[in-house]
Amino acid sequence: MPDPNGFLRYERQLPKRRPVPVRLMDFKEVYPPAGEELIRDQATRCMDCGIPFCHEGCPLGNRIPDWNDLVRTGNWESAAESLHATNNFPEFTGRLCPAPCEAACVLGIGGDAVTIKQVEVEIANHAFDLGFVRPQPAPVASGKSVAVVGSGPAGLAAAQQLARAGHAVTVYERDDRIGGLLRYGIPDFKIEKHVIDARLAQMSAEGVVFQAGVEVGADLTADDLRDRYDAVLLAAGALAGRDVPETPGRHLNGVHLAMEHLVPANRMVAGLQDSTPIDAKGKHVIIIGGGDTGADCLGVAHRQGAASVTQLDQYPLPPEARTGLNDPWPTWPLILRNYAAHEEGGDRVFGVAVREFVGDENGNLVAIRLAEVSVQRVDGVRTVVVTPGSERELRADLVLLAIGFEGTEDQPLLAQFGLTRNRRNVLDATSDWQTGAEGVFVAGDMHKGASLIVWAIAEGRAAAAAIHTYLGAAGELPAPVRADQQPLSV
Repeated sequence: MPDPNGFLRYERQLPKRRPVPVRLMDFKEVYPPAGEELIRDQATRCMDCGIPFCHEGCPLGNRIPDWNDLVRTGNWESAAESLHATNNFPEFTGRLCPAPCEAACVLGIGGDAVTIKQVEVEIANHAFDLGFVRPQPAPVASGKSVAVVGSGPAGLAAAQQLARAGHAVTVYERDDRIGGLLRYGIPDFKIEKHVIDARLAQMSAEGVVFQAGVEVGADLTADDLRDRYDAVLLAAGALAGRDVPETPGRHLNGVHLAMEHLVPANRMVAGLQDSTPIDAKGKHVIIIGGGDTGADCLGVAHRQGAASVTQLDQYPLPPEARTGLNDPWPTWPLILRNYAAHEEGGDRVFGVAVREFVGDENGNLVAIRLAEVSVQRVDGVRTVVVTPGSERELRADLVLLAIGFEGTEDQPLLAQFGLTRNRRNVLDATSDWQTGAEGVFVAGDMHKGASLIVWAIAEGRAAAAAIHTYLGAAGELPAPVRADQQPLSV
């Protein structure tokens, strides 16, 4: 039984982040390990509601009230077992997910939600530290084999589920190390890479074979995959960055997509290269985009020693708390989101759009011309309306475009399988997660478009269940979401 008075006795509290002057000197995670007493108190706030809407907020169906109460009573091993029953990688989601489960927490109706995400990551940390995370190899091989293309959360989740079911699984990754965006797209101050390596070691011991540095579609063709494997899962993500080619001056030196900045920065931190072609040191940096990727660029620019950083968002300044007008509980609230990077410095400007990138006679960026705007929707079509007379210039030596992704990249492998991207530049799937090619499945951002890590893992698990059935294997694997399922929304 939960503590019926826990939410009355304890207020929502997160562990303190490392001091800004200290953490700006390195790329280590901003949160130090949380004290056990703090986490127990926060877990005690969970009411174990009669209808736990946190389950609806999380596509994985995490048993949140169950493991909260196990933490409250100090039963960390059972809490880890309960957590891993629905989530292959809680050490990833506990660090990186924006926590739609907290948005759906019943306590959030009139107060502060349970710190579900923080409890989750501490359970995962305890599980590794205390040796609860052990390989779970299949007792009997199925004799079937599966190729997984892409080693992000969706591909890894599917690979682990299938390997534990006895199938021979090989994961292919075009980068030189496994992990997808987890490895090179997300800075270490959000997730240090030893966290990824620890999970990969478990998966290797379970029989998953990892092949990095392989460009599937070039080094290995679709025919090769069909010859070698009984099924193929495409989980290569949605890495086509959204650009602004129509904006005057886009060609100038100093205007880059966000990933062109983040990837080499991550490789430097990993010791794989000595310098980066896009360094913010001493520069006046403009980040276009107000989401996760923009905050990642902000934190990296601070650590590289930028002279100034300004983050632009074309949407107006959102409220600090849920209004309930367009975002009623338990849907995702439209509120101002402050990331750890925002307390490290920089300016945020809302309701503006860049009209022109300004260069010098040598083709180098020197400024941007922006204007105040309003975003309107007419018949479902978004229109940006410029406020007359509001244009002004800001000095800029480096501009980073962090305005999202346009879908999966158009790659040779798709044509080899006879597949085409839909109007959202991702792949369609039938109810059994198959593409238009027999025995070829899709999951994660390559199917859904750029989304949350919990959705990637959920789709990977569901696609693994479909592949398991397709291979004629005995029993069923858990499938937390349908191929046509969408996040909880108004």
